[in-house]
Amino acid sequence: MNTRIRPETAEFIRRLPKTETHLHIEAAVPYRMVAGLRPGKFPETPDFWHEDFRFGSFQEFEDNLFALALDWYTSAERYHEAARAVIEELRAENVRYLETSFHIGIIEHLGVPGEEIVQAIREAAPPDFEVRVFMGIWRDHYQGALKGVIDDMPNWRGLAGVDIHGSEEKPLEEWNARAWAEARQAGKLTKAHAGEFTGPGSVREVLDFLRVERVEHGIGATADPQLVARLARDGVTLDVCPISNYKLRAVESMEAHPIRALVDAGVRCTLSRDDPTVFGNTLRQEYAALAGSLGFTHAELAAIARNGFEVALLPDEVKRRNIEEIDAVLAES
Repeated sequence: MNTRIRPETAEFIRRLPKTETHLHIEAAVPYRMVAGLRPGKFPETPDFWHEDFRFGSFQEFEDNLFALALDWYTSAERYHEAARAVIEELRAENVRYLETSFHIGIIEHLGVPGEEIVQAIREAAPPDFEVRVFMGIWRDHYQGALKGVIDDMPNWRGLAGVDIHGSEEKPLEEWNARAWAEARQAGKLTKAHAGEFTGPGSVREVLDFLRVERVEHGIGATADPQLVARLARDGVTLDVCPISNYKLRAVESMEAHPIRALVDAGVRCTLSRDDPTVFGNTLRQEYAALAGSLGFTHAELAAIARNGFEVALLPDEVKRRNIEEIDAVLAES
């Protein structure tokens, strides 16, 4: 993976107003905060932060994630602390807007009402920063006490939407489609993870069965040219996380990442970090990887940044102002 770029490109990326639209809050708490809980338990710089480190399996990744996250997330207050630190780091990267998800299982694990978690995250944002919170639900989560949580989810104030998390290989169930339809009827945005480790069938499934408006990852769609054409024609947005895909071996190399083919085919893509606690990635590095490994030009990087504001849950005037600033930075580059 090559993130070494010309100084003028690095400065261009720094100046771009940016969004982050695919971030798991449990895997985004700054590593220093987790390590500070138990000095000596975690190394100062973990091996899995190295640029060319790649996990041997998804299980290895999850084991490292759980070892870090479970130490930190013990209350709604900890979600607030983490979100505040995440937002501070993003603002330093000239990020203006964040969409982040929390895992529904934490509600049962901690015994904390989901709306408290949503509010704790939202209250971490200062007045000049916009954050939208999504609830992440596994495909087979409709059981036990979580049934009531999912049924009540459309009524939650402050919840921006829902997202399918977990294994893409598990089949969707009837309740998934019903819950996603009810969320949309309540004015919430619906997403789903698909097409990261699986092929175009999982992307087509969430489009047809769940009728989602955004697909998290979606890079497996490139195996089906007709599906790629459909994504471009229908304006479906893929929230892509290239460094995550590389480190989890969803792609053979960064140079072969499908985002190049998707963008060339006219598919709208955004850029995000996914799980930075484990990957150690910054949003600037994500942009640098596109420039260094895939030859993205300044104009193409600006288009990626523009896409994030186009799909953001923001007033039209705020979108317009940020897009105009992107255009101005591009014109000066």
